Amino acid sequence: MGFVIGILQQLLYIYSWALIIYILMSWFPNARESTVGQFLARICEPYLEPFRRFIPPIGMIDISPIVAFLVLNFASRGLGSLAVWLS
Repeated sequence: MGFVIGILQQLLYIYSWALIIYILMSWFPNARESTVGQFLARICEPYLEPFRRFIPPIGMIDISPIVAFLVLNFASRGLGSLAVWLS
């Protein structure tokens, strides 16, 4: 069971980096229209959309990716606690 939880934590870690890269791509013009940007959009937008629905932007700053990243971090820590509890 610890192996499966370890794999899930690694997948969450990789997905966190994909989110960070996708968010940083918004700072560069036309970066999201590239092949990598479109691939990351297909992966990241379904996860970010529910957060964007409930968290309004503050001025021109969208804080929903920060909350989404925190939720992902809490999920990873929860898996770590589950692994300790099960062992």
